[in-house]
Amino acid sequence: MAVFVLDHQGRALMPCTEKRARLLLARGRARVHRLVPMVIRLTDRQIASCDLQPLRLKLDPGSKTTGLALVRDAEIIDQQTGEVQTAAVVLNLMELIHRGRQISEALTARRQMRRRRRGHLRYRTPRFLNRGNQKEGWLAPSLQHRVDTCMAWVRRIQRWAPISAISSELVRFDMQALQNPEISGVEYQQGTLFGYELREYLLEKWGRQCAYCDAQDVLLQIEHIHPKAQGGSNRASNLTLACQRCNQKKAARSIEDFLAKDPNRLAKILADAKKPLRDAAAVNATRWALANALKTTGLPVELASGGQTKFNRCTLGIPKTHALDAACVGKIQAIENWQCPTLTLKATGRGSYQRTRLNKFGFPRGYLMRRKRVHGFGTGDMVRAEVPSGLKAGIHIGRVAIRASGSFNIQSYQDGQPVVVQGISHKHCRVIQRADGYGYFFNRANNTRREQARPQARNAARSALCLPGMNAEVSRAN
Repeated sequence: MAVFVLDHQGRALMPCTEKRARLLLARGRARVHRLVPMVIRLTDRQIASCDLQPLRLKLDPGSKTTGLALVRDAEIIDQQTGEVQTAAVVLNLMELIHRGRQISEALTARRQMRRRRRGHLRYRTPRFLNRGNQKEGWLAPSLQHRVDTCMAWVRRIQRWAPISAISSELVRFDMQALQNPEISGVEYQQGTLFGYELREYLLEKWGRQCAYCDAQDVLLQIEHIHPKAQGGSNRASNLTLACQRCNQKKAARSIEDFLAKDPNRLAKILADAKKPLRDAAAVNATRWALANALKTTGLPVELASGGQTKFNRCTLGIPKTHALDAACVGKIQAIENWQCPTLTLKATGRGSYQRTRLNKFGFPRGYLMRRKRVHGFGTGDMVRAEVPSGLKAGIHIGRVAIRASGSFNIQSYQDGQPVVVQGISHKHCRVIQRADGYGYFFNRANNTRREQARPQARNAARSALCLPGMNAEVSRAN
């Protein structure tokens, strides 16, 4: 993973490797500007004396997680054909986890509690018409949060790296093509992207597993819930995913006959078939808001579709993660250095203004501290605790949760899973980075999964490039 570099006046230079950053720090030529993500500031160099290469920030917006990839635009020569290809050299991979669902649930709870409290009071004048009309382009807070957090990190990375262009996925699914796959006259449907929008939609909707046996990490085939032999259509609501064994076993039988001995699964499949894709709707609702916000940066913005992203990923044999999807956005023919680790950025918020905890009826049940710092520490700060003795002896580094007693909890991550050490005295703690509303950890499990997925991803690429007919379409659930 590349280290961001600033000159001694705080202007962005080209990122460097971790080894070079260690050498600069050891020789006293640089200082640590920020710990996570790692940013160093040079003490002996200005931007005028440095050569800058074109860097591009790529985004793969999602409902729960947005992938970000900082890449260097390059051109490589194919050794076999001699053709010059557009390539992207990956410098940093990040995954931004949103908290839109928590915001929605908090607003719902607040509304319900307010209504409950007012129901026990004397008559009050109705207040449902005193909030004015909503402005044009208004988004719900849970949706606006996704746009705001994405833009916050775009501006941060702009301060740390000399970005010259931005690429973003504009639309994940083509709704018209989903409703009517036989639609004609659209140029891209007659090209190499034919069918990719529908496949990606089904993979997201059915959880990338067989609908009949829950098999994962196998080749999945598009299967008709109501068979075509009995009048079934190619609409997305009539399609699901099945492994080869289940698809052949079901054949042209009706789903009621095939699952006659498993009524629970039958009811679930029929219900899920009609259920809209909530995450896709959230992404589609915010796509133009994010695209317009990206244009305010003043940089050239490239917009691409989710079908193009998946085509690039399958063609290049790259496993599926949110960050690698971001690296595959846009028109590229090769990707280098995509095996670098992924930094996960989890939106945690900056605390709550509410100092009173309420019960289910909306009445007070407890009160929080009126101050948000204890002994100079605040919840969300990244600390290093050196405990000399006792059951918790050792060095603990992570996000701290404070208590009025001065006995703190420290949360760290191992293989993407949170690990909490409780009861660490504030006397042993030292702040290494102040809270900024995000939690940070490297998802090592992603790296292991990438190593295991490389040969399967290459097979998926070969299968995807064949692009057979609807009944034989195969997608890799990776």
